[in-house]
Amino acid sequence: MFKQDGAKPIYVQISEWIETEILSGAFTEDQKVFSQYQLAEMFNINPATAAKGLNLLADENILYKKRGLGMFVTPNAKQFILEKRKSQTMKSLVSELVMESERLGVSEEELVNMIKAEKEKQRGNMDERD
Repeated sequence: MFKQDGAKPIYVQISEWIETEILSGAFTEDQKVFSQYQLAEMFNINPATAAKGLNLLADENILYKKRGLGMFVTPNAKQFILEKRKSQTMKSLVSELVMESERLGVSEEELVNMIKAEKEKQRGNMDERD
């Protein structure tokens, strides 16, 4: 479920939550998503805030409106979200990581080894779940 994060506006958190649901397969292409009123009830927020989150996704062509029926997942929405998150989120995280490694005097080789070790650890955790 969605956990409110005070650092981001609630409507952005709602849009990110819906994106994550699309990525996980909970919503598929051309499937109807929750209405602003359902989201408002689910997360105890104002319906206008929920609508703003839905409209943000519509503006990004991740959702589309069917007049009188609601909002639906666009074809290729999953790919749009993956590309968006890679270009925005990953670049931001990598930038922060590199800046912090510079402040701490961590060499490029050490940093790369840390990343490789973490990826191996994550793969191991995934294998244990399967």
